[in-house]
Amino acid sequence: MKKLALAAIPLLLLTLAAPAQEGIKRTPLQKTDFPDGYTTVTGLAEIQPGVSAGRHVHPGIETSYVLEGETVLSVDGQPDRTMKAGDSFTIPAGVPHDARVVGDKPARVLAVYVVERGKPLATPAP
Repeated sequence: MKKLALAAIPLLLLTLAAPAQEGIKRTPLQKTDFPDGYTTVTGLAEIQPGVSAGRHVHPGIETSYVLEGETVLSVDGQPDRTMKAGDSFTIPAGVPHDARVVGDKPARVLAVYVVERGKPLATPAP
């Protein structure tokens, strides 16, 4: 039982690392310490219509796939892009970005992060 409780701690920390936001449900799916010095995290974000994730950065690369819905992805230094179900995108480490759901349906996005071990998964960006 003790091992099970210890194994659940990283998932709890991942859930707490992302600030709670009304209209966004984040579900951690998997976490592994790999490659050396990094942690790979897989999660699902469900975002309600009209809701924005908020500008933020990651201490590593983000690769995401839009499962459902439509978002406008804003990445510093790039033009805004409309992302629909079936589209994927990659955000380089440390680059501020945001995603806002457009239309009348929620969006579901599967994300994989490869981030520096010991750093928070996401940090707000100005």
